[in-house]
Formats: sequence, structure tokens, C-alpha cells
Amino acid sequence: MSGWDGKHGPSEERGQAAWTAEEPAQEPVTPPSWASAQTQTFSTPPYTSAPVPVLTPTPPSPAPPRARRLLLVLVAAAVFGAGVGTGVWYLIRDDSTATGAAQVPSVAVTTPSASTLTSPSVTPSPSATPSPSTGYRRAQDPVGYTLHVPDGWLRTQKQGEKAPVVHYDSPADGRSLQIFALAEDTPAESLDLAENDPGYGFAHQPGYQVLDRTSDGTGATWSELSYRYDDADNGPRQVIDHRFRAADGTLFAIRSSGPEDLDPDLVRAPLDMALDSFCPAGSSCT
Repeated sequence: MSGWDGKHGPSEERGQAAWTAEEPAQEPVTPPSWASAQTQTFSTPPYTSAPVPVLTPTPPSPAPPRARRLLLVLVAAAVFGAGVGTGVWYLIRDDSTATGAAQVPSVAVTTPSASTLTSPSVTPSPSATPSPSTGYRRAQDPVGYTLHVPDGWLRTQKQGEKAPVVHYDSPADGRSLQIFALAEDTPAESLDLAENDPGYGFAHQPGYQVLDRTSDGTGATWSELSYRYDDADNGPRQVIDHRFRAADGTLFAIRSSGPEDLDPDLVRAPLDMALDSFCPAGSSCT
């Protein structure tokens, strides 16, 4: 749109004077300097607001068939793998080159391992003296211990210098068990004193001869001496003197004896059975 309508002076459309078209030739007239100047046309476009783009949400791309298959495998593995151990399966990213392929996230599925499963705790019962072997019985001795002794052997008791002395004697073949508590600090100390004491040491008995001597190494737990001697009333005899620390810490001696001409194994057998089954009252023994 021009700034002038042609009725009010020079036209800005073409930049020439409006009166030069029909005037007769006359003395040349010099137009003003501004009449020949080329003018510029200014136009202002009407104001319109910019259109507001409408954002349409794009639905998420569905997982490709391979991803769905992997998810199904994962679920099946989790169901069938329960209880076997710790199983971990990872789905890796779909490496398809197709446009818009979705990335499947890594998923870890863990099933409880056998080591994490709790089980009821079992409290072991106190150890008990084993059942007697054939030919033996369990004796609950009134002095304060239990042990297994041969069937038919008779019990007697007498008071010793420092403790009661219990005898279990065979009425048939002259074998005997003798049990008493000790006052010394170790089994080795007690056995050495019993053998060598100047007043009552059995090393002073007639015909005394050592057959064997052994211990746990230090004599702090047990010590044993085998010997023979000539008894004034019963003739030659063999003796196994075993001194030991019991389950409650008390020191005891068990002596097994029999005629010298008896098989030594027959003298050893009741001693081994007594030692294996010996248990002070109120103690837990194996």
C-alpha cells in the first residue's frame, strides 16, 4: 500500500512529477531536486500470532518379538529354578539394526540358595554312658560314679587311708577290680608314690617285677604300670594299675589283678571296660 493516493502531489509509485504528462511544450521548467529522487515503499504486514504447535504423544514402541521371547524365558526360568540354588539370568540389549528397536533392560532374578535356607536347630542331648557289652552290667556305685563290671562279680567296700576303696571280685577265677579316688596332683605323681613310697610302696613286695609302664606322655591325664609280685595268701599275681583324670577333673585309680598264670588279656578286659564306661555322678561322659 502506498503512502499517497495520487490526489495530493507527487506519486511515490514511480518517482516522477504528476504535471508532466499533458502540458504543451513551453520553456523548460526545471523540477525540484526532490521530484526525481527514487523513493522506497514501506509496508507493514498485518500482525498475526504465531501458530502454537500441537504436541501429540507418541505411543511407546512395542517390544520386539525377540524381547518378548526373552522375557518369557526369564519367567519360566525363575519358576522352574526355585529351590535349586542361586540362579541369575541377564537379558542383554536387542542388537537389531531396525529403526526404533527398543532396548530391553537387564533384569536379574535370584532364587534362595540352599545355604540361606534356615533349618530347625537341634540341640544335642548330653552324652551318656554306652550300654554294657555282653557279660557286663552297669553298676551305679554309691560312692559316686557309674561303670560297667562283669556279671556276677561281687562288690565290697572298705575305708582306705584317704578315700573309700571299692572292690568288685570274681568268685570263679580270682580276678578283681579295685577303685578309689586320689589325693595327688597328677596320675603320674600318684603312681610313682604308690610304687616307691618307703612305707607302703608295692615295689617292696616280694617278687616285685615291672612288666610295662606307659602314660599319655606327661602323666597329667593318665599313667599306667603293669607288674607282678608274690602274694602271701594267693600266690603269684599280675596287676595293671591305671590312674587317670575323670570327666569332672577328679583323679581316680582302677587296678585290675588276677593269678599270674591267667591269660593277661583276661586281666586287661575288665579294666578297659571299666575305664571306657567310668563316669562320676553329675558329669556328662562319652
